[in-house]
Amino acid sequence: MLMRTDPFRELDRLAQQLMGPGTWSKPSAMPMDAYREGDEYVVAFDLPGVTADAIDIDVERNMLTVKAERRPVAKADDVQMELSERPLGVFSRQIVLADTLDTEHIKADYDAGVLTLRIPIAERAKPRKISIGVGTGHKEISG
Repeated sequence: MLMRTDPFRELDRLAQQLMGPGTWSKPSAMPMDAYREGDEYVVAFDLPGVTADAIDIDVERNMLTVKAERRPVAKADDVQMELSERPLGVFSRQIVLADTLDTEHIKADYDAGVLTLRIPIAERAKPRKISIGVGTGHKEISG
């Protein structure tokens, strides 16, 4: 159901680690999984350490945008950081959704650092049986 792939995602991840945290004007990417489960399309984003109020989800036509911000934890004045590997800053991901998805009824849940979006498949895209009408008479074509 997704229409976009990113073959350079690992290269982007490595570059972002070297370049520093994401900003609102240049956010970092976030890892995700996408799969179909019954009559829903499920997209799960890894956002560990992000609070639910720091996540923003928008849909405009068929473009889904998820933005989140991981803020630094407040520390006391006498704390000296020895190692800091967890990325901070802004994370974002945009996905082009297929026309067969019902973007009006997206459900979002956030649990244990994973944002899960459930997007129903539109009724018009579901398989359906088409009945065949049988004619009552024969028609002859003359030429």
